Amino acid sequence: MERVGVVGCGLMGAGIAEVCSRAGLDVVVAESNEAAAAAGRARVAKSLERAEAKGRIESASEVLGRLRVAAELEALADRDIVVEAIVEDEAAKTDLFRKLDKIVVSPTAIFASNTSSIPIMKLGVATSRPQNVIGVHFFNPVPVLRLVELVPSLLTSADTTERARALVEGRLGKTAIDCQDRAGFVVNALLIPFVLSAIRMLESGFATAKDIDQGLVLGAAHPQGPLALADLIGLDTTKAVADSLYDEFKEPLYAAPPLLARMVDAGLLGRKSGRGFYTYD
Repeated sequence: MERVGVVGCGLMGAGIAEVCSRAGLDVVVAESNEAAAAAGRARVAKSLERAEAKGRIESASEVLGRLRVAAELEALADRDIVVEAIVEDEAAKTDLFRKLDKIVVSPTAIFASNTSSIPIMKLGVATSRPQNVIGVHFFNPVPVLRLVELVPSLLTSADTTERARALVEGRLGKTAIDCQDRAGFVVNALLIPFVLSAIRMLESGFATAKDIDQGLVLGAAHPQGPLALADLIGLDTTKAVADSLYDEFKEPLYAAPPLLARMVDAGLLGRKSGRGFYTYD
């Protein structure tokens, strides 16, 4: 696979596009409109410039030359694999997969989702080729974190899984782990209840955000505390994953705390909005 498509050039989509371009692949990113396309290209360019300044790549312009950002899905017609990285919403994702099924020409093209919680089966059956649909879940920041979760559904073919593994490990240099098609997969099924527990602790007045985070950083050797991590993930994404986990398992530990729901309603989404549990410049 040499021709990669990415749908969405937000935080995750831009990161996926960047690592694919850095690996020498031909990348086309589809955004919803011209303004979003321009913003997405600028996001990737800024990240590549930082990487060049730190000596991680030789030429930002050379890498960026392998990437094109378009404002229409039709630009993905000739892709060997398309990675979906749009909003964590089941209806939006299934609608996108229906459209891609009609647009992407190759019968062997892989449709991959970067979803962190939505069952891959639901996305696969929205297409006429569910055997080609697989979860390929990257972690933020994509250029830095090495893990990728591979999530085949019951209908995903073994060939699709192994081709996706070859791309992730052989070309992108990531480490893949295999996951069952269950909401949250491996990492978020463990991580999100931990983050929600920290939010409940803050909500109850048991401790401050700073003390909760310092407790885990200094007392458990975590690289950052759970509330700072939630801000990095995005509180809207954290809630979306929690909702998917609760819908699937009906376990109280997966239920989003009221504080989290109110913050999302208020647009306090963490780093990307400038304010969450902490305030950011």
